[in-house]
Amino acid sequence: MVLATAKIGDFDTFWNTFSTKGAEKRKEHGCKGAHVFQDPNESDRVWAVFDWDEAGWQNFTPDPDVQGIFQEAGFTAGPPKSAEHLREHDA
Repeated sequence: MVLATAKIGDFDTFWNTFSTKGAEKRKEHGCKGAHVFQDPNESDRVWAVFDWDEAGWQNFTPDPDVQGIFQEAGFTAGPPKSAEHLREHDA
């Protein structure tokens, strides 16, 4: 699992790219799906939980096509950043 966050300009612009070109490119790098959430404290920030391993994420971000996809999605504060996984617990 990968948790990533980014600031966006407009949700519909973001979603139109995330759910099409972005999804195709993520699949090429082994992503199996994503859940997108709006940050409750910052209306221009989204969080995405990806069914993806860290290696797939690391191969995705430097892909030459990805920067254009990020730009088209309307990210306003640079590319998405993944959260660092610290620990895991059963319950």
